[in-house]
Amino acid sequence: MASLFTPFLHLIPSLLLLTLLQLHPVHSHYHPSTPSPYSSASASASQSEWKPARATYYAAADPRDAVGGACGYGDLEKSGYGKATAGLSTVLFEKGQICGACFEVRCVDDLRWCIPGTSIIVTATNFCAPNYGFEPDGGGKCNPPNAHFVLPIEAFEKIAIWKASNMPIQYRRIKCRKEGGVRFSIGGAGIFLSVLISNAAGAGDVMAVKIKGSRTGWLPMGRNWGQNWHINADLKNQPLSFEVTSSDGLTITSYNVAPKNWNFGQTFEGKQFES
Repeated sequence: MASLFTPFLHLIPSLLLLTLLQLHPVHSHYHPSTPSPYSSASASASQSEWKPARATYYAAADPRDAVGGACGYGDLEKSGYGKATAGLSTVLFEKGQICGACFEVRCVDDLRWCIPGTSIIVTATNFCAPNYGFEPDGGGKCNPPNAHFVLPIEAFEKIAIWKASNMPIQYRRIKCRKEGGVRFSIGGAGIFLSVLISNAAGAGDVMAVKIKGSRTGWLPMGRNWGQNWHINADLKNQPLSFEVTSSDGLTITSYNVAPKNWNFGQTFEGKQFES
């Protein structure tokens, strides 16, 4: 009988190893991050797979400086975004369409500088302009086809040591989680109306906006830049309603957000997307 099992004896170590792996599976050293002031969404609410990119950081010369960015959000501290923000390279910025979207970012491939088991969640609020005087693999870090994030140093240091400078990272889209409703900041003059859409949860980035006065039907607004939307229409002395559609196709309607006596320079809060 022993001779019948002899040819299979060499398989025993492999079978034992397979059994041990099933009983004690190996886990990556990256774990969902603990919610922090740098997190605007749950790490488990991912919308896409991890993708490779690189990240650098900036440090404001004066901490009192208010950096508005290319999305038009103005003072990021006052508008609720704080330091959990990112400037994106050309291939990610999508000409401003991506403004407001949320990303989970983690450091990879460098055990010297990465902080294991950490990730951050940031909102796209700015644009990292290309520098065509350099090659993409040289000084042109935000040149096409590079996927690149520029982070405040406060956010960067949550995932890597600052000496790392230009770090390989991974990123993925996730749903945004915000406090309160979508905000509508009204600017302009006369019949020119400009509305900044901010604090959007869910997909975060807005792809279409309509406005309605008490004496009009629904009027489509055009994207001016970032998340600033505009229209030429006489809407004074009318309560204003808004219909906002995010990039995932979901639409929310906020009726009579602004009262009849609204004025330029005011901000109003409407309904919110689910997150």
